Amino acid sequence: MTDKILLPSRRRIIKGALAAGIAAPAFLNSRSAFAAYPDRPIHVVVANTPGGPSDMVARVLTSALQQSTGKTFIVDNIGGAGSNLGMGHVARSAPDGYTLLLATNAYSVNATLYSSIPYDPIKDFVGVSEVATTPDIFAVRSELPVKTMKEFVELASKNPDKFNISTSPIGTSGHLQCEMLKIRANLPKMEIVIFKGGGDALQALLSNTVQINAGAIAPTLPHVQPGGALKCLAITAETRWPDMPDVPTMAESGFPDFNFAVDCVLMAPAKTPPEAVKWLEQETLKVLGTADMKDKLYKAGFLVRPKGADAAYARVTKEVEVFRDLINKAGIKKL
Repeated sequence: MTDKILLPSRRRIIKGALAAGIAAPAFLNSRSAFAAYPDRPIHVVVANTPGGPSDMVARVLTSALQQSTGKTFIVDNIGGAGSNLGMGHVARSAPDGYTLLLATNAYSVNATLYSSIPYDPIKDFVGVSEVATTPDIFAVRSELPVKTMKEFVELASKNPDKFNISTSPIGTSGHLQCEMLKIRANLPKMEIVIFKGGGDALQALLSNTVQINAGAIAPTLPHVQPGGALKCLAITAETRWPDMPDVPTMAESGFPDFNFAVDCVLMAPAKTPPEAVKWLEQETLKVLGTADMKDKLYKAGFLVRPKGADAAYARVTKEVEVFRDLINKAGIKKL
């Protein structure tokens, strides 16, 4: 005779909860409350000012998620302190799935660059999804009489007190490539002018406040079209960018092993309910897999990188070690 398998009834579950000292109404309400997730706006924090590369990705992503899920997504720009303010804000937020971080490489860099940061990159966050990546570029004003990085270095070497370079917050890929350029090109007097976000740093070049900018492709592209105000001297990637086939890589320009990129990864505070993380992961990967999303991000200067929660967490934690080695080799002092 086959034994009958008895499944626990709703009444037995409630009795079990009562026996364990859990109030039945609270037990049931917690289940029904999560079943409605998300039932209020989800805030995606960008730890930089508006207009920069991570801000652009966040707005394209949240717009797609809102359209796909019918839920409300809001981008909050909390820039300052090399992105530490925004990242610290999310780390201290309630782990309920309603406050997320669109992290860039600063997340991993700051662990070494700063003597103290308001978050633990290993313990305070969990991954949700990798989102997109874009290499960095060096851009100058169109009227500057140089066409290559070699020519720029020669000109700057002859006028060391007249050439400054703008970039996004301390610890970003743009900042690191500036430090590396000063070392590799022997330009110790070139001042690095730090801005709260990539958009502000680019505006400094457009307004002729600085002579060169190090930043992501995305916000620069609109200004480097034929007849534009800017021109690109080199791209910090292993290969040339499809839409700019005439712009050489830094390796082709005489600077081997000079690869920097802005990688955008969606993160959530540690202890966020796994069910919320899973929902966010699935919905994010869904929109990233669409042709429309790939096209929008590519036109903005990004390549989609649709990888899940585990890959996202593995990337940022591994890069803590990668950037530690880079910062130490470059001799960059801790802040």
